[in-house]
Amino acid sequence: MEDILTQRRKKIDSFKALGIPPFPNGFKVGIDCRQANDSFGTKSGEELKELGDDFTMAGRIMAIRSFGKTIFTHIQDRTGKIQIYIRKDVIGETGFNNFKEFDIGDFVGVRGGLFRTKTEELTVMVKEITMLSKSIRPLPEKWHGLVDVEARYRQRYLDLIVNPRSKEIFYKRFRIIQLIREFLGAKDFLEVETPMMHPIPGGAAARPFKTFHNALGMDLYLRIAPELYLKRLVVGGMERVFEINRSFRNEGVSTQHNPEFTMLEFYQAYATYLDLMNFTEEMFTAIAKEVLGTLCFDYQGEKIDFTPPWQRMTLKEAVMNYGEVEKGVLDNKESALNYAGKLGLTFKADESLGKIQFKIFEDLVEQHLVQPTFITDYPVEVSPLARKKDDNPELTERFELFIGGKEIANAFSEINNPLDQKERFAAQLQEKEAGDEEAHEMDEDYIQALEYGMPPTAGEGVGIDRLVMLLTNSSSIREVILFPHLKTNK
Repeated sequence: MEDILTQRRKKIDSFKALGIPPFPNGFKVGIDCRQANDSFGTKSGEELKELGDDFTMAGRIMAIRSFGKTIFTHIQDRTGKIQIYIRKDVIGETGFNNFKEFDIGDFVGVRGGLFRTKTEELTVMVKEITMLSKSIRPLPEKWHGLVDVEARYRQRYLDLIVNPRSKEIFYKRFRIIQLIREFLGAKDFLEVETPMMHPIPGGAAARPFKTFHNALGMDLYLRIAPELYLKRLVVGGMERVFEINRSFRNEGVSTQHNPEFTMLEFYQAYATYLDLMNFTEEMFTAIAKEVLGTLCFDYQGEKIDFTPPWQRMTLKEAVMNYGEVEKGVLDNKESALNYAGKLGLTFKADESLGKIQFKIFEDLVEQHLVQPTFITDYPVEVSPLARKKDDNPELTERFELFIGGKEIANAFSEINNPLDQKERFAAQLQEKEAGDEEAHEMDEDYIQALEYGMPPTAGEGVGIDRLVMLLTNSSSIREVILFPHLKTNK
């Protein structure tokens, strides 16, 4: 490798000596690869001749095939590739010899006309070629693919250059986010921005990242969720709000978790969690139709069908269906603990029934929820921000959406009773004092906001990264995050 780097650095000096700037600026592109192929890809050779020879294009050299006095090269820009053809008798001996010193990986600008080769490939007959950026490091030898998975994540720039699928994933990701914005905007939701540094971490059960603000002389936390700030806006009269936000959780890294991730949260006044189930079905099906062109698609060997209506079941029903649990086993702590023991789950002696039920569900059921499924009736102990059900205050008006064995969304009717919310926070504080690092803290300012009155409201969080995984058939969250967190190489 060092020999190659030395050789290419010497080329920079050689180009300078020849009066060829290795890093010039100001080249103007007239047409990109996609435009050329879309506009002229079906034209005959005679029709292409009539277009003239004043097309200007630019891109990275991805392949070079030399045949004595002629050279075929493919250049690649953000939209795709096109072949260019360089003839000694067209660009002159000096220009031809100079180009022979160019390398795969260099950026070039070309001017010329379009024609078809004997194999009917649309090609640029180069009249002029300009070095735009000299590459020093060579692309991977197998330029058609960077195989090492960790190298792909650490050197995403190389991955994007040589792996077309990676670029396609991220183009789809950006399109999915754009469609979410369009869908919510059409429903009269207002996009807002809320703080990323919080004096009190809240809105979810998770360990935060902690920092210190020197000027203010206070601890701050990277947000684990924007929820409490968005609901403050609902109090303020912004009855339909959303934020596509970066959130941070100081927890494990896996195929489904990254410490820094993207989430959609939206809140709608005068709606319930039941309304949001229908809303979510509508939004997801609209996105899938636009991105995939179908509601039925493959995900990691499974056929996923987005056709509404989606399956709905309570948490207890799900455990009974997938765990072959007799009715009533989850209704009291002793029998639930007994069953959990058979699954190899252990709990503290003072663990609540609701948490036992929830852990059994997580362990036993989640991976089986392949088709879109809304799970409802979560215990109040694991839902500190969700409204209690009027007919059963041990349960909450909450759902989680599972697709492909993964939780994709979490939603509930919000607590707008400040007295109830304060009691829930107090219960969470007791759990924190007992050693639960993910328990919610007391947020007096949020309680005060609720005391001014919040209309009946429902809210939802959607994991953007997991949704993109689903719609791009990606097995790991690292495939859909441009720069996932990895342990530093030493």
